[in-house]
Amino acid sequence: MLRKPRRMMSQINVVPYIDVMLVLLVIFMVTAPLINPGQVDLPSMGQNLSQPQQPIQVTLRLDGSLTVLDPQDGGGETALPRGQLVSWLKAAQKRAPDQPVVIAADRNVRYEEVLRVMDLVKQADVKRVGLLARARSS
Repeated sequence: MLRKPRRMMSQINVVPYIDVMLVLLVIFMVTAPLINPGQVDLPSMGQNLSQPQQPIQVTLRLDGSLTVLDPQDGGGETALPRGQLVSWLKAAQKRAPDQPVVIAADRNVRYEEVLRVMDLVKQADVKRVGLLARARSS
């Protein structure tokens, strides 16, 4: 008995897919009204957004001297010896506890010296410390 070789079927039966899709559609239509939408608390008009505080700038010069510029004092730069930097920063942090401190250094200062100044700033329990960089001019 000779069997006829089976032909490849070139059609897809999509009826089962349509059935599944209709069942899912009914399920979503029934459950959608039962779901509570999440609430979003939007800010109201008239809320006063606080301005970010200007940071205290500690400048390390090539000769190793330190100067401090506090924008809240309104004065110019104040030269400080390294031994007084921690106490000066602690006093400034008592006035404004969230005021950040940035360290600016001459480009030729050794990285090790910058880290020593950063360590002094951390000893003063300053929470926000950054490094100040200037954009390169073309």
